[in-house]
Amino acid sequence: MSIISSLEELEALYGEPGEASTAKVAYEITPEYQRFIEASPFAALATSGPEGLDCSPRGDMAGFVRVQNSKTVMMPDRRGNNRVDSLRNIVRDPRVALLFLIPGHGNTIRINGRAHLDTDPELLASFAVKDKAPRSVVVITIDELYFQCARAIVRSELWNPERHVEKSSLPTPGQILASMSDNRVGGPEYDQAWDARAQKTLW
Repeated sequence: MSIISSLEELEALYGEPGEASTAKVAYEITPEYQRFIEASPFAALATSGPEGLDCSPRGDMAGFVRVQNSKTVMMPDRRGNNRVDSLRNIVRDPRVALLFLIPGHGNTIRINGRAHLDTDPELLASFAVKDKAPRSVVVITIDELYFQCARAIVRSELWNPERHVEKSSLPTPGQILASMSDNRVGGPEYDQAWDARAQKTLW
């Protein structure tokens, strides 16, 4: 086994980044980057806390991450499973990263910054959908943002419908829960009720 254990070894292996890899980095939101953010209906939120790292999916209608100004974006915390792993981390360590995906497009947008949670009633109300406001809003101050090239999306053929995986080929959430809980929760009933339950609790 050959383990890379220093930056010098790493840089010797990969060399210097090309100019395009560094020229794309911005320290505030440019008009071009804003268009990508506002077109995205999905982002992965990475956070760090005493227990370790966390990365959670965040999705809503395109533009759900609001560009407040050139240094700030805001993201409503929509209903979920109440684990609040990401929010626990943010309260204790403000460092966050966002990775935006746009259906049909290869390039992704990355934001690194620092976050806090805001529960101002007027702010929460401004994010309401179907009269349901989030319980908190993640406010992110941007340190840097840039686009990631499309190679990963191209290699994975993420948007190719011919590569979609049949649901029946994988365990269902109900099956996973039943297996993990010795059948205390989950099972076929959980799966059968999911669609109706989700529609009532999306926001």
